[in-house]
Amino acid sequence: MDRLCGSPFWNGSQWDRPNPALTICFEQTVLTWPPIAFLWLCSPFLITSLARRMSRSNDCFSVHYMLRQILTFVLLMLSVTVLVIAVLWDVETETILPPLLYINPALYTVTWVLLLVIHEVGRRAGMKTSGVLFNFWLFSFLLGISPCWTLINKTMHLVKIRDLAPSFLSLTSFSISLIMLLISAFSDVPCDLDGQPSEKEKKSPEVNASFLNQLVFYWFDSLVFLGYRKPLKKHDLWPLRKKHRAEVLYDTFERNMRFSSEGMTASQLCVEGKGFSQGQNKAKHLPSLLCVLLRTHRGTLLESGVYKLFYDLLLFVSPQLLKLMIAFSEVPSIPQWRGFLYSFMLIGTGIFQTILLQRYFLRCTALGMDVRTTIIGALYSKSLVMSNAARRASTVGEVINLVSTDMQRFMDVPTYIHLFWSSPLQIVLSLVFLWIELGPAVLAGLAAIVLLLPVNAILASKSRIYQMKNIDLKDKRLKMMNDILNGIKTLKLYAWESAFFQRVSDIRTQEMTAMVTSADLCSISIIIFACSPFLLSMASFGVRVLVDKSHFLNAQQVFTSIALFNILRFPMGRLPLLVSSLIQANISLQRVEEFLACSELDPSGVGSAPSEGLSIDFSEASFCWGGDDQPNLERLDLKVKTGSLVAVVGKVGAGKSSLLLALLGEMERLHGSVDICGSIAYVPQQAWIQNASLRNNVLFGRIFEPKLYWHVLEACALLLDLDALPARDLTEIGEKGVNLSGGQKQRVSLARAIYSQADIFLLDNPLSAVDSHVGLHILQQALGPRGLLKDKTRVVVTHDVSFLPLANQVAVLKDGRLSDVGTYEQLLLKDKDLLRACCSPEASSNVKSFNCFGSLFKTRVPVCPDNGGSMSAHLQGRRLSNLSGSYSWSGKECSHEEALDSSIGGTLIQREFVEVGQVKWSVYRNYIQAMGYALTLLTTVCMLGQNMVVLGQRMWLSEWTHDVSGHIDVGLLLGVYAALGLAQGILVLLSAMLLGCAGIRAAATLHDRLLHNVMRLPLLFFDTTPAGRIANRFSNDIDIIDEAIPTAVRLWLVCLFSVVVTVFAVTLATPLFSVVVLPLGVFYHFVQRVYVASLRQLRRLDSVSRSPIYSHFGETLSGLPVIRASGHSHRFLQQNFDILNENMLSIYMWIISNRWLAIRLDLVGTLVVFFAALFAVLSRGQLLAGVVGVSITYALNVTQTLNWLVRQTSELETNVIAVERVDEYSHAETEAQWVLEQRPPPEWPQYGNIVFENYSLRYQPDLELVLEDITCSMHPAEKVGVVGRSGSGKSSLINGLFRVLEAAEGRILIDGIDISSIGLHDLRNQLTIIPQEPVLFSGSLRLNLDPRGQHSSVELWHALELAHLHQQVQEMPGGLDHPISEGGDNLSVGQKQLLCFARALLRRSRILVLDEATAAVDLETDRLIQETIRREFVTSTVITVAHRLHTVLDYSRIMVLDQGRIVEFDSPRKLMKKRGLFYCLAQDAGIVVTP
Repeated sequence: MDRLCGSPFWNGSQWDRPNPALTICFEQTVLTWPPIAFLWLCSPFLITSLARRMSRSNDCFSVHYMLRQILTFVLLMLSVTVLVIAVLWDVETETILPPLLYINPALYTVTWVLLLVIHEVGRRAGMKTSGVLFNFWLFSFLLGISPCWTLINKTMHLVKIRDLAPSFLSLTSFSISLIMLLISAFSDVPCDLDGQPSEKEKKSPEVNASFLNQLVFYWFDSLVFLGYRKPLKKHDLWPLRKKHRAEVLYDTFERNMRFSSEGMTASQLCVEGKGFSQGQNKAKHLPSLLCVLLRTHRGTLLESGVYKLFYDLLLFVSPQLLKLMIAFSEVPSIPQWRGFLYSFMLIGTGIFQTILLQRYFLRCTALGMDVRTTIIGALYSKSLVMSNAARRASTVGEVINLVSTDMQRFMDVPTYIHLFWSSPLQIVLSLVFLWIELGPAVLAGLAAIVLLLPVNAILASKSRIYQMKNIDLKDKRLKMMNDILNGIKTLKLYAWESAFFQRVSDIRTQEMTAMVTSADLCSISIIIFACSPFLLSMASFGVRVLVDKSHFLNAQQVFTSIALFNILRFPMGRLPLLVSSLIQANISLQRVEEFLACSELDPSGVGSAPSEGLSIDFSEASFCWGGDDQPNLERLDLKVKTGSLVAVVGKVGAGKSSLLLALLGEMERLHGSVDICGSIAYVPQQAWIQNASLRNNVLFGRIFEPKLYWHVLEACALLLDLDALPARDLTEIGEKGVNLSGGQKQRVSLARAIYSQADIFLLDNPLSAVDSHVGLHILQQALGPRGLLKDKTRVVVTHDVSFLPLANQVAVLKDGRLSDVGTYEQLLLKDKDLLRACCSPEASSNVKSFNCFGSLFKTRVPVCPDNGGSMSAHLQGRRLSNLSGSYSWSGKECSHEEALDSSIGGTLIQREFVEVGQVKWSVYRNYIQAMGYALTLLTTVCMLGQNMVVLGQRMWLSEWTHDVSGHIDVGLLLGVYAALGLAQGILVLLSAMLLGCAGIRAAATLHDRLLHNVMRLPLLFFDTTPAGRIANRFSNDIDIIDEAIPTAVRLWLVCLFSVVVTVFAVTLATPLFSVVVLPLGVFYHFVQRVYVASLRQLRRLDSVSRSPIYSHFGETLSGLPVIRASGHSHRFLQQNFDILNENMLSIYMWIISNRWLAIRLDLVGTLVVFFAALFAVLSRGQLLAGVVGVSITYALNVTQTLNWLVRQTSELETNVIAVERVDEYSHAETEAQWVLEQRPPPEWPQYGNIVFENYSLRYQPDLELVLEDITCSMHPAEKVGVVGRSGSGKSSLINGLFRVLEAAEGRILIDGIDISSIGLHDLRNQLTIIPQEPVLFSGSLRLNLDPRGQHSSVELWHALELAHLHQQVQEMPGGLDHPISEGGDNLSVGQKQLLCFARALLRRSRILVLDEATAAVDLETDRLIQETIRREFVTSTVITVAHRLHTVLDYSRIMVLDQGRIVEFDSPRKLMKKRGLFYCLAQDAGIVVTP
């Protein structure tokens, strides 16, 4: 090097001079070449990446680009000039100059040429900023400061211009380098095609942020300060970047899945309709999900790993600088400039560590978000293709738990996955440096580590067991909660809330037991983590002083070792937690893989090539539901001609609905074949309605064609109903169609199918829930030979004999077999008894009336809503009431749409309420109260005590290092140190156990309070609140309360007391430090306040945007057959992506806000270290080396501790939002008390006498009455039918009887007792209702009959026999213990209806309410049920809400309602003679009754 430079490369004596100076050779090589080497090493990768997106048509020349090119060209000219001067000088002087004078200008010349090329390629590629170029200019500037200073000093002594020229050129180059650094700190402005700067669009400023801007997150400032000024709203957030969008992530995942898998993937199945032939084969071809994820995100993982590696290496620089600082304090002869150098090196190291750490965390947390989104997309995609057997195995509650709890674990994994290699690396490096300091004595500390490993392994093993148990219990609890939310109306009307509350509480108790054990294991882990540095230092220092003859430890050894012990504590403490977290993640991974590997629909199960002229062709086909080979449909042989109408009839459980589902491919084909040609529209027996407007429910993603749309509504008799809706067809329909009657839901479902204009229509009992006259209208206008579907192929399951003569074919099913096929006349001639099960006395009159009745419904089809709705004069007098409010849980009338929200024009489901501003102190108080004040106080005292003990340990070590002469006995030194360590361990254990107990107590209290209050909320609340929103409280929010908040509280307390003790220790050691304490404290407080305001609202937006994910999952799973039949899987998948993107937006902003805070706090925190070191340098001679060691050791920790304090304060406040959200529902307004002190007599009601006295009802105080001045009496054991057109108030009357709504005026008396004076349970336990829509709960059949366990098996079998289910249940595996899947999906609708009838038989109430309870059963079964009611409820008062009038013609009296008033109330015979409204209804239904 000396020959290369022509001067010495290094002069060691300069290091000890008061005014140091580097040699010219060192400056021109070591400080000059690294930036150039960096650029040349990175340029191939940079140019390659730019060339891939380079566009030749880009003619934009921005000011930024032009300025860079001009300055680079100037630098090129300067380097060439320097090279020419060197050559001329060589020629002129005829001396051989040192080679370095030629090498450096030449290197710079080619480097500037390279930069010109990079700038041009970058312009064509649209490069806005470059980290490579910024770092090049930064390194060039920093390393050029010393040569520049040397040149300035040298130039001051030069007089010849010839000698000044090279120095002037070099200084000019340095100045331009500084300008280039400043330019590269800003981003290039993108241009439009015309070369002008583009207009700013609504997009994230991150896209155009410069490299430096991205490093410090300056682009995020505007959102943070906006959040500080006002609560953030969704529209305040910037759009999500394309690379983080759900569809982009999922597409990448799918490509890698296809690459890794031999078979087709879930996405192709959704979009292309292809899949695996069998579910078993699917599992074999499914690649490892972990491998696919690693392949998908390997680039981000590698980048974050590089950041972590360099960060880990820099961790060990600070202890070495600490060692030099202590040596500087001990040796007065060391020049003072070295102390200042060490101080600046500490702050420089801290800055680089901060940047690397924040880039690492940004990449990892964003990766976690992307992984979560990807897997949720995969889960949703899988749910669209899973088989029915798989659907029954995975309930909605379990799927929601996968999406909430398990996905959160996946999101957390990337933040600690690198610790797998990072922790061992840190441990090894720490031991190496400790060996340097303490020699073989460090082996004693290593032995302590080895002894702790088995303990950690045992803890990890035990944790796995209890975590798996806890996850299973969470699944059970959420599954039960999903059942409760789906069947909440049944629970309330049957007064079963307490029974199901107890079932959930029992599961929660088991969950709490597992959590207690986990908390104990966690306490042991915490004590190991907290005390491991003490154990290491005790073992190492103890062996060192005992082996060393001098028994002395100097300050350098002690405090450098303590700094290394502090570094070592993190990987040692994190390893067991890492193992625990990975165990949880592995469990979640297995659960997700199990879900993704479940069986799928067999696309080959239904062919597409029937014989010519046929739309449907069954040929000896047998089908089962999967899971066994027992066929549910056997040897079907059916040919359906194109354009024909086929009716499918049979008894309950005969397989009618299964036949349609087999056509859809929902069942597994065992043998034979089935072919279907054309597009399909499917109408299920239980209508599936989306939470959207009525119009969107009908359109179902298709283009709005006004003429067709209004024609379809008219054919489905929906035009009259629009007048009763506040925003007509734009009225929002609640979840599951809660604000529509059963008939309206069925007609909307039918309208959706007709609007699709499919080729084949599969209709499952579509008219079962509609009035007779409406059914006849639909037959004429839609389904019949002159209807909209006259040229379409229609397969209709029905129990209505009036439909059969219209059919081209009638297929009779019996026990899963086709017993006969033919026309209606052929079947009657062949066997008159064959259709007896489907016949009723008034069948012939219905058929006769079909042709003449349709004229009543002829309505002009409007071209737009404003012109529509005109009725014939005949119907004007009987049109639907505009009174809103016939809300019905069973639903016959148009429900309480205005009552729910008439002020906003049809919006039913309200936006979820989002708190704004700071979390109220009452929320913290509620949580502390739930924890227990005593436990909270004791925990706080123990936390403070353990930090004071640690300070005592450090001060004792400081005294130890001062005992140079050995006056203090070694035994005393070790004994006191050991006693302090033991005290620390005890206090740590106590605080961990106390806080664990307090957290579990709070979790149990808050959950029970939430559950109890939710059970007592009125039905109106559940109608206007999506189930996913409520489920979010019981899943995500409770999970945060269970796990996240106790951890956040513990870490907050640890950080708080660590900060207090640290500031105290540093100030005690260096009093000058107190000067900066107040400004730093003010800054930290200000940053925290500004930051928390935004973070808090972002977390709220995150919580609110999660609920639609769960709701959409639940809605999709319940409507899968309709979605798949209509071919809309891809559209629903895109909807899922849109919902995920909205959620990801707030999550990503939350991630950025964390990094925004962290980098600012870390950068300022390095000032604490700098000032501590600087004041130690300035106070040299006044401070002992041990005191300097204590001060800087604590200062090195204070940066991290202060930052963690602010972070944990923010984390605690954002997590407490879960308590806030739980409190919202825990204190929501409830219905009346279940039980009052004033209770009716035990034998009440003895007679069943019901009296309405001037009874009026409204849904809200500011709305009109829906029942007005109802005065009547129902005698004991009387059978009363309640009839009336839709909206007349029938179901409102029943709601008033059950006190679903409280009376506005008047009262209801049952056996002389005012029902408003007793508790709801005392009332509802004595009433029984059989709903139109049967609700079953997952569990056993016994549970569904008798949730309270009050009846014996004999009584249950007797009830089933009376309900005509005895034989079917006996044939079920398990009998009474036969498992019922979620929603009773493994039973037919008719079987579910009969099961509800069996419930009523068990209760034997004096008052029985039937709400069209037999609409889903065949007429023979209906007749048997009616006979059973007359026989078994002979002493009961029976109230029947009827749409099929023949069911109440033999009743004692008929109540006719119209617009909320009783217009007629007498016997059927008298009402027919009167020829009033009842006569009109009977005439509309085609019923002929002889007076």
